[in-house]
Amino acid sequence: MAPTSVAGVSDDLFAAGRELADETGDDAIRSGREGDVRPPLAVRMRPRSLEEVRGQAGVLRPGSPLRRLVEGGQGGGRVGPMSAILWGPPGTGKTTLAHLVANAEGRRFVELSAVTAGVKDVRAVMEAAARDRDMYGRATVLFLDEIHRFSKAQQDALLPGVENRQVILVAATTENPSFSIIAPLLSRSVLVSLESLSDDEIGEVLDAAVSDERGLAGAFVLAPDAREHLVRMSGGDARRALTELEAAAGVALNDLPGGRGYPDEAEPAPITLAHVEQAVAQAAVRYDRAGDEHYDVASAFIKSMRGSDVDAALHYLARMLEAGEDPRFIARRIVISASEEIAMADPTALQTAVAAMHAVAQIGMPEARIVLAQAVVHNCLAPKSNASYRAIDAAVADVRAGKSGPVPTHLRGSGHTRSARKAGDAHGGYVYAHDEPDSVAAQQYLPDSLQNADYYHPKERGFEARMVERWRWLRERLRGGGLK
Repeated sequence: MAPTSVAGVSDDLFAAGRELADETGDDAIRSGREGDVRPPLAVRMRPRSLEEVRGQAGVLRPGSPLRRLVEGGQGGGRVGPMSAILWGPPGTGKTTLAHLVANAEGRRFVELSAVTAGVKDVRAVMEAAARDRDMYGRATVLFLDEIHRFSKAQQDALLPGVENRQVILVAATTENPSFSIIAPLLSRSVLVSLESLSDDEIGEVLDAAVSDERGLAGAFVLAPDAREHLVRMSGGDARRALTELEAAAGVALNDLPGGRGYPDEAEPAPITLAHVEQAVAQAAVRYDRAGDEHYDVASAFIKSMRGSDVDAALHYLARMLEAGEDPRFIARRIVISASEEIAMADPTALQTAVAAMHAVAQIGMPEARIVLAQAVVHNCLAPKSNASYRAIDAAVADVRAGKSGPVPTHLRGSGHTRSARKAGDAHGGYVYAHDEPDSVAAQQYLPDSLQNADYYHPKERGFEARMVERWRWLRERLRGGGLK
């Protein structure tokens, strides 16, 4: 019985398509014929084995559930293959891993998309899988892309097949499974979290695509600065990197001398930074996340918020984001600025900044840019005060200079306080502030050697201006006017 597919392709059909791509690969690249229709570069370069997979070393370590699923290990009949939910950003290898799972001997591959499939399609797969298992002893791998788009009822339809291992479900999602996938399905599957590829791994993907016969087959040479720009633009997404490389190669063909429209076998066509910029419609940003540009732009960003120039701050924010800076790094800088530069002049700035930091961690790019922009605008427009920042630095300086002294007896732990009261301590024991009419107890709080400590001085601007009179009254009440 020939393998069939519901709203997808079987493993045999996928292999046939791959063989066709391999056969026509080099000839089609060099021919330049407009009639050639080939699979996208990202599809042609899809890894055919675990050795070709870039990244995900943690979840593909020897003995891991996903590796055993890919390799087809059965545990001597005692441990069967488990269904898996692959959770991660785009371009991290979810579809690739599903195909590798399907390539194990004796498996049939069926692919469904949650965007177009329904309960009827799921049930048809389950019935066909049961027949294949009973009649041919062949397991069915069901790859369900974007499972988070399935309703609860549609996900419920998967449960019997997964429970009885009629199918090996490999489901892919970019959404948090805890919120988008029903608990019974989660409990019957292994959750595999995939990470975005590192810059080095994206670079390896690009290098392989340029040289491999399935890819550009050495017909092009990728300039170092063009390669760097593609790495930055990818955001850890291998598919995006390959798509943009293919687009840049198309631009490079148009620039060949004599209007040939195809590279010379003896002289590979150069793919320059200009070609990449034209292909992705975005200029390269001079920015080295490990070098001077990183620190220079970050410094300008912070100083622009301090200086209340909202346009400059947004410019440097955009510059960092477009260069691929980690948005979590930017969010942390905004939080620090909200406390260091604004503080009590507008206490809500810190609330906005902290909320933005948590939001960025949850939603990621590109939407995170909106959240960051809101926090930046708040920081820029808020009144500024570094009084809290200067106060803690002054207090730290005294401590480092050895100006500490013993804690006043009446402020020590409860045992010390009781002893002091029994002994008739000179301070008369600790006074509970809430026992006083205005909840302010006029007693010594600082050590004897620091009675004249003078750290905090509120600025008369923004919300902090409202606190000035309160601060002065407290100083008079607690210290008898000794400090102004």
